[in-house]
Amino acid sequence: MDLYGELIKDYRMKEGLHTCINCGTCTAICPAAEFYRYDPRKIVNIVQSKDNEQIEELLRSDTIWYCGECFSCVTRCPRKNGPGLVIMALRDLSIRLGCFTDSEKGRQVLPLTRAMTGNILKYGYCIHPETFRWEDHQESGPVWKWHTEHLEKSMERLGANYMGEGPGVLRKIPQESLDELKAIFDVTGGTERIALVEKYSGQKAQEMGLTMEEYERRAFEDCSDDHFNE
Repeated sequence: MDLYGELIKDYRMKEGLHTCINCGTCTAICPAAEFYRYDPRKIVNIVQSKDNEQIEELLRSDTIWYCGECFSCVTRCPRKNGPGLVIMALRDLSIRLGCFTDSEKGRQVLPLTRAMTGNILKYGYCIHPETFRWEDHQESGPVWKWHTEHLEKSMERLGANYMGEGPGVLRKIPQESLDELKAIFDVTGGTERIALVEKYSGQKAQEMGLTMEEYERRAFEDCSDDHFNE
């Protein structure tokens, strides 16, 4: 497969890759590059080379999953390139081909997809208190632990209309609106994307001798030291 040919079909490539001169400004401004072993300049250079083997290595690597999509790179590039958009196109192709399951960071796509799309389709929110487990996010501290244990009381004190009818913060989203969200997912390819993530993650779980629940938990928790700058 001509991987560069597949990438260039993505509108984000057309918007984000013009005439990169490899100046490194994107790497200098990138917040992720400060902490991770990550260099957006090198990624763009590999993509511009059109080298299939190197592009495939990117698709199977942790590297393309370090980007936070903040687009600081776009604001500083002297040639108006968007390495963040190139990264998005690489991520898209990695998922379409199932390459994302070959890297630790790539495997995190499964719990992220399940959590965010699950919340959107069930509750109408990206993040929802009903699915926030303090045990999974202990960095949030003891205050958030208390809130999760006294959720309804906290919401009442804050003036939220928590899971209530009518207007208000964290109100219950009508089923009609949730059905519209599902239709948007169906039309735009979101539903298909979820199915691909589940399919390839299931294959990788089987390969690793894990149940899907075990695989999801490992993907959520695993974080080796190899990702970070010394």
